[in-house]
Amino acid sequence: MAGPTHEEFMNGKICYIEIPASSVTLSAKFYEAVFGWTIRRRDDGQHAFSDGEGGVSGTWVVGRTPDPNPGMITYIMVDDIDATMTKIQASGGKLATPRTPLPRGDAWATFIDPADNLLGLYQQPR
Repeated sequence: MAGPTHEEFMNGKICYIEIPASSVTLSAKFYEAVFGWTIRRRDDGQHAFSDGEGGVSGTWVVGRTPDPNPGMITYIMVDDIDATMTKIQASGGKLATPRTPLPRGDAWATFIDPADNLLGLYQQPR
């Protein structure tokens, strides 16, 4: 079995995110349904996640105020912003900024998750 690569432990790499939630179960279901994140229970019983690539993990925390206002925004890479926005709305999220094309053929958008957090979507050029 091969050990971790240099990139997995690269200095400055974002590796863990805590997302405010009013209901951890509801938030876990939302991110699993929309983005295919792997949801698991840690040894302490808390829900945790790994992103679609397994490169970033995290958890949801109650008692922290969600932030629907632009400030520091975390963007999630997706294959198709429009299809993802359909999933977001069907799973209880809301559109904040519609798909916005960029000069290189890529695009971005923002959404509000069920706990009222503002996050972004990024789609690479096709």
